[in-house]
Amino acid sequence: MAPLPDGFSYAEWNATYNGLSFGIAAMGSATIFFWLQLPNVTKSYRTALTITGIVTLIATYHYIRIFNSWSEAFTVSSKDGGDYTVQLTGAPFNDGYRYVDWLLTVPLLLIELILVMKLPQEETVSLSWKLGLASALMVALGYPGEIQEDLSVRWFWWCLSMIPFCYVVFTLAVGLAESTSKQPSPAAASLVSAARYLTVLSWCTYPFVYMVKSVGLAGPAATMYEQVGYSIADVMAKAVFGVLIWAIASEKSAVEESGKLLPN
Repeated sequence: MAPLPDGFSYAEWNATYNGLSFGIAAMGSATIFFWLQLPNVTKSYRTALTITGIVTLIATYHYIRIFNSWSEAFTVSSKDGGDYTVQLTGAPFNDGYRYVDWLLTVPLLLIELILVMKLPQEETVSLSWKLGLASALMVALGYPGEIQEDLSVRWFWWCLSMIPFCYVVFTLAVGLAESTSKQPSPAAASLVSAARYLTVLSWCTYPFVYMVKSVGLAGPAATMYEQVGYSIADVMAKAVFGVLIWAIASEKSAVEESGKLLPN
């Protein structure tokens, strides 16, 4: 929990405020949608869709906590209808909620993808453990650097966290290619492929946002870019990814149901 810099303009404060609000709205709406869709998929895919809703529910809770912490850290006022001024209240802004969220949700994101792919049981268990632990290690290694002001220390922890990050991304992009081709329909295979690459794409935004404070940017602008960047990446990696998980479950449920209706 690093202290906030002073000197925020209203535009910088408001952009962050709106970014966090967007995160709450997107994650909360996605949670309701996923759980309402549970009866519309077959039993085989309900666990994956339930986990998808749990991921966005956890994210909703933590975004509310981050939003409240941001609001409490500032007073915004306008005198006689003039321009808004933003001042620090002295209350700390706790961005640690974001890392708690990632530590819980990032492994679950990978597990829900593996479950919806319906791989052989042994492969499902193995991949879930390997990817889940690697992603948790990635988040745990990133946090010590996030709370440091020393750029050399930030870069050190960034490099360490990139080791499990690269393993997970390689597995998603290359290691699951063969399993994707074995999906029961071309549409399902296409959706699984899209989910894999969306994960890779959205995940690749996190290291660059993390680097914002390591490449010369500082002060309120750096904080704004970091918070807004993480919010957009989270919505892509959880809410939008979750919609793809639902679409995969729905498509595969339809294929399986149609197969049962075919005459012997």
